[in-house]
This record gives sequence, C-alpha cells and structure tokens, in this order.
Amino acid sequence: MDHTLTVTQDPVSQGIVAAIIIAVFVLLAMEKAHRVLVIFSAVALLWFITYFTPWHLITFEGAHQALDLNVLLLLASMMAVVGVLKTTGVFDWAVAHLIERTRGRPGSVLAMVVWFTGLLSAVCDNVTTVIFVYPMAIRMAAATAIRPAAILLPMVIASNVGGTATLIGDPPNILIGSGAGLSFFDFIENLTMPVLWMLVACLWFSRRYYRKELAASHEAVVSAEASVIQQPLLLRWSLAISALIFAGFFTHTLTGMPVAVPAAIGAAMILVAQDWIMLRTHRPTQGERVHGILNVIEREIEWPTLAFFAFLFIAVGAAVGTGLIDTLAGGLERFIGWGRVSFGLSETGTLLFAAMMVLWVSGFLSALIDNIPYVAVTIPLIARLVGGLTGDTEILWWALSLGACLGGNGTAIGASANVTTIGLAEKAGVHISFREFTRYGASMATITLLISSAFIASHLYLGKFPTLVAGGTALLLYLLFKGIQSKASAVRSSP
Repeated sequence: MDHTLTVTQDPVSQGIVAAIIIAVFVLLAMEKAHRVLVIFSAVALLWFITYFTPWHLITFEGAHQALDLNVLLLLASMMAVVGVLKTTGVFDWAVAHLIERTRGRPGSVLAMVVWFTGLLSAVCDNVTTVIFVYPMAIRMAAATAIRPAAILLPMVIASNVGGTATLIGDPPNILIGSGAGLSFFDFIENLTMPVLWMLVACLWFSRRYYRKELAASHEAVVSAEASVIQQPLLLRWSLAISALIFAGFFTHTLTGMPVAVPAAIGAAMILVAQDWIMLRTHRPTQGERVHGILNVIEREIEWPTLAFFAFLFIAVGAAVGTGLIDTLAGGLERFIGWGRVSFGLSETGTLLFAAMMVLWVSGFLSALIDNIPYVAVTIPLIARLVGGLTGDTEILWWALSLGACLGGNGTAIGASANVTTIGLAEKAGVHISFREFTRYGASMATITLLISSAFIASHLYLGKFPTLVAGGTALLLYLLFKGIQSKASAVRSSP
C-alpha cells in the first residue's frame, strides 16, 4: 500500500502554516523560550497536523528537500576554519594593530568595522564574513569597553548591505542572476553605488543610535608590538587554505560547485594541517592527540544555530509547499494591475509602481521569512511582470534583489547572518534580544529601502549612467569632507 502523502494546497492549509509562522515570530519576540525550542516545536506541530489531520502541510520527505545543505555545511565548515585560526592568535594580533591604527577611538573602531565588513561581504558570502569578522569585533568591543551590541549589530547590518552589491555577496543574488541572466558585472554596475551610500547611512545612524554607548566607552591603549602570532606555521597554512576557499567562492559560477563544497574541503584541509603540525612539533599524549579536532567540533561549531536554521528551513518549506508564498506573490501581481488601471499610470509610472511594490513587499516578507525560498518562488512572478510591462524592466530584478537582501535586516531571523551573529554572541555570554535587534534592524531596513526607492526612481527617470555619475560625485565629495573633518579633529585632540 502506498502511504505517501501529497501536500495540500487549499486555503485552510495555507492559513494554518501562516498562523504557525506568525506564532513563531511572536514567541521569538517575547523570548519566553529558547529560539531552537520555539522553531523545533513549530516543526513538530506541522508534522503532527500533516500525519493526523486531513491537512498535509509538509511531509518528512518534503523536509529533506526543504533543508538547505549548502547553507548548513557552509556555516559548519567556516566555523571550523575560524576555530583553527583562533588558536594561532591572529585575531588578537589583528585587533591590536587595528586599534593602534585608529588610536583606540571608539567612533573610529565602529567605522572600521562597518566599512571592512561591508566591503568584505561584497566579495564573500555575508554569513562567512560575519563568522570571520565576529572574533575581531567582539575583541575590539572589549578593548574599548563598548557594549558588544553597539559593534555587533552595525557589523551584521553592514554584512547584509555589502552583500547586496554583487552576484556572490548574498545567496538571493545568485538565484536572481541565474534566473534573469544577469552577470557579475551587471550587479556591480547597478547596485554598487546605492550600497555604498547605504554603508554611509549605516555608519551615520549607528553613531547616533548608540551615542550613549560610544560616549561611555574609552579609548583603548593597545601596543601592537605586544601581540604576537602564537602558531606562525599553522597560520601560514590556514591563510593559504583560506585563500583557496575564497577562490572557490569567486569561481563557483564557473566550476558549478555550491559554495559549501570549497568550504568543506578547506575545513578538512585546515584540520589535517593542524593535526600534522601538532605531530611535527612534539610527541603528543593521547589527550592532546584528539584535542584539536574535538575542540573545534565541540566548542567552535555553533550547533544550536545550525539546528535553528535546519528547523527554520522546514517551516519555510511548508509555506512553499502549501502554496502560501506563491499566493502572496500572485497577490502582488494583481495589485500592480489594479494600480495601473486605478491611477491611470503612464508606462514609466506603471514600471515605477511595480518596482516599488516588488521592493517593499520583498523587504517586508524577507524580514519575516528566509529570503532564499521567497526569491526562488518570486523569480517566475518577476519574469511574468517583465514580459507584461514595457520600458527598462530590468529595474524589477534590482528591486527584488534590494528588497530581499535589505529586508532581512528587519528582524533577528530575517537573514542567515543575523541568526549566526546572535548565536556566536550568545555562546560568548553576550545576549542580544530579538526585540533589541528588531528595533535597530527595522530602522536600518527602512533607511536602506528608502535609499533603494530613490535609486530606482532616479534610474527610471534620469537613466542608469546619470544616476551613477551623480551618486559617485556626491559620494566622493562627502568622503573628502569627512576626511578633512577627521584630520581637523585629530589635530585639535593632539597634545
């Protein structure tokens, strides 16, 4: 007898899934239970309803398909790589030199974290970026006595913003590039300028939002000469292997490898190098012999974060399988058609209306659910819109990219980098509440979406290149002004 269940796609099934996801969001905001327990219980409820009622929301087999092994293996592998790098002392060494370069001024430390994270995320997956930057950011916060959230939250927002600029910076962009036939340089040409302005806005807003924390901190006095690399041989091997990992990231569109593959290969290589160097330098005891690998597996890989991701993928898989996300996307298409008729919009006006709807709806939904499945479902919708509208319809793809990538800043569960950072901080004894993240993140999401709206309107009415030239000129003048202002401040503060 065939006991295979077929997922039901009726309104009741979609309503049940929507109610459960909303309940998860509310419980996470209330923080009455650990986030893993909340999402685990939600998945258990989905399965209970599936197998004991007429509404089949997601089967066990469907859960297998919903799990994104690429994301889970990428996270685990990069956590292992960073775990080995920690043992070399390179993060303490880097922090000492960075603080010495900024003279330990808290405002300069914050600026360095924001710009470094944002620019690195443009050429590296944003989750990988926060895993690498987090150890340095948390040490700089301790050295300057800044409350960790005042450094970590701008860091994770900058990672999501910076990742929006390129094809490989954020997973939704990879899907959009493939579905729309957009190249690596198409993303750079169209999204780099607004992203740079968003990083400026992130730093401006963060300095004002956390002005009390920055005022209460102090200038760190760290001697770079006092910090030394503890295991130089292991560091050389680790850096060489890390370079190969990033080369795999950059070329994954050519090789066809998912980004988790070079990460897993590199993690295995680094763990083998660590073990080989330990045997080469001295004769270890049995306890020391197993210490390296077990220390990384037990202490450096954040298993609760990986479990949260796994169950979250299953819950979102139910939303996709029951047709809930497809229903929401279809509603957007009907609303755009209504707007064109009701307001008597012109060709360009209709395109602007459609782009704004795509941008803001994508931003809102991506703050509540993972943006990867949302983008995967929405790509066919955008393709239909592109075929039904006239003018520079490519702007709809940029609206989808900006909305999906930036909207994830709105809540603690909106982007993979958010969950990863909160998990790493929690492990270090730093609690960042769902409410605190959402209060800061929603403000930044709104600011960046407003900048995106201005970019889209300028792109449509002024043209791509005039917008690029005007934005670039204004940015250069702003940075020049800030540089002069910073030098003047340094001269005034010097004895």
